[in-house]
Amino acid sequence: MRVFLIVLDSVGVGFLPDAADFGDVGSNTLLSASKAKNFDMSNMRRLGLFNIDGVDIGGKYPEPEGAYCRLVEASKGKDTTIGHWEIAGVISKRPFPLFEDGFPDEIIEKIKEISGRGVLCNKPYSGTQVIKDYGKEHFETGALIVYTSADSVLQIAAHNDVVPLKELYRICEETRKIMVGEYGVGRIIARPFTGEYPYVRTADRHDYSLTPPDTMLDLLKNAGKTVYSVGKIVDIFAGKGITKFVRTKNNADGLQATLTAVDEDFDGLCFVNLVDFDMLYGHRRDVEGYGDALTAFDKWLPSMRAKMKEDDILMMTADHGCDPSFTGTDHTREYIPLVVCGDRIKSVNLGTRKTYADISATILDFFGLPSIAGESFMNDVTR
Repeated sequence: MRVFLIVLDSVGVGFLPDAADFGDVGSNTLLSASKAKNFDMSNMRRLGLFNIDGVDIGGKYPEPEGAYCRLVEASKGKDTTIGHWEIAGVISKRPFPLFEDGFPDEIIEKIKEISGRGVLCNKPYSGTQVIKDYGKEHFETGALIVYTSADSVLQIAAHNDVVPLKELYRICEETRKIMVGEYGVGRIIARPFTGEYPYVRTADRHDYSLTPPDTMLDLLKNAGKTVYSVGKIVDIFAGKGITKFVRTKNNADGLQATLTAVDEDFDGLCFVNLVDFDMLYGHRRDVEGYGDALTAFDKWLPSMRAKMKEDDILMMTADHGCDPSFTGTDHTREYIPLVVCGDRIKSVNLGTRKTYADISATILDFFGLPSIAGESFMNDVTR
């Protein structure tokens, strides 16, 4: 048996009841993206995406082919790591630390020691703007550009000609080791850029996450199942519970890698992250780009379904929101959608679920394994 779990990174479907605590009342990523000129998700509509509670886009499909619902984030956060961990069965009651005023001197000094270089910026910043504002000084001095955001991250940007990629990765790996305890941000992110001013970021970003407690990935692996990572899943879980992985550079690469995976013979889970929605369009508040990316995914979907075996199950969800028409540039606290399809799956509205962890509980149930958290809906969706 195989389950394909695809995370459309940041495709939220409306702000959560506690969104006011995060400054996100009014956000709705999917609704905003649907206003793009060429937006078309007719295949996902047929499966039930627009029938999800609270989704008001393009009309409900009369007889959806899939099962569908929206899920509440029980964890206290709205970032990639917390969202994916909860999908995998770990509910984080305490948010990862934020550094809205920059990182303390002791951390900056340790980064200087690790790298043998100076440090620039050290404040919350847009990733594209920071290389515009500090890139020239970095190029002239060799100092690292260290910055954060509204998420629990420490990001290090460097030009490939100044800090070779292998060296940047080493610096981030060593920085991960010191960012623990009270400084334990969710991710250390390597942000290489290249070219002449105005510089451009490359696709060689690399994330270094905290090591999670045991998740559904560990349970599946320990049961002898394949846990196949496509995209940054392997990084989000610090490699824990993964048996095979393929890193990707963008959505197109990830979609092709998923088609390759479906052609392979394995028993277990293929866990996919498609990052462009968030990285290229959500944070940059690009409605047209976001809508086009969703349309491209929708057009790809029939090729995936055509390759699926009789007992394969496809689950499509998100990890948080990043409304491309909302204020600011950060993630938004939203419900996430879930659409499930396959020959074994019947059409049913699963309503509003209390936690993302219901996804892991259901996947584990498919494989006859006990859940870590959440409530399985396997019996509600299978024929």
